[in-house]
Amino acid sequence: MKTYFPSIKDKNSIERTWFLVDATGKRLGRLASRISLILQGKHKPTYTPYLDMGDYVVVVNAEKVELSGDKLKKKKYYRHSGYIGGLKVTTAEELLMRKPEELIIRAVKGMLPKTSLGRRMLKKLKVYRGGEHPHRERELKELSI
Repeated sequence: MKTYFPSIKDKNSIERTWFLVDATGKRLGRLASRISLILQGKHKPTYTPYLDMGDYVVVVNAEKVELSGDKLKKKKYYRHSGYIGGLKVTTAEELLMRKPEELIIRAVKGMLPKTSLGRRMLKKLKVYRGGEHPHRERELKELSI
């Protein structure tokens, strides 16, 4: 028997499913690792490392995600403007208050490949602060984590 192995020519025939994840009461790391597997397509039997085989993920209630231990106060996110003295430091607590979507996006981004393929995968992640999202017309599968 021959084993099916998808090629770049087959990329238009990839079936993409939309998953809905409610982040209420979920731990950030566990949530991000499960989402990254879905975005990469590792949950499918046709997974291919060099193709974007993953599905779409819609995360709602991002402001209700939890971090374990003292991570809210001790975990820091850095960015640099490129100028001397341009280092900006933000704690996870500040980021959760100001932009909870960014907290989840950064966690998932760190678990994806650091290539152009990883950037394409990240575009399939949709994160929303509250319970409302604009993807109501799509058929969303509930993803339990």
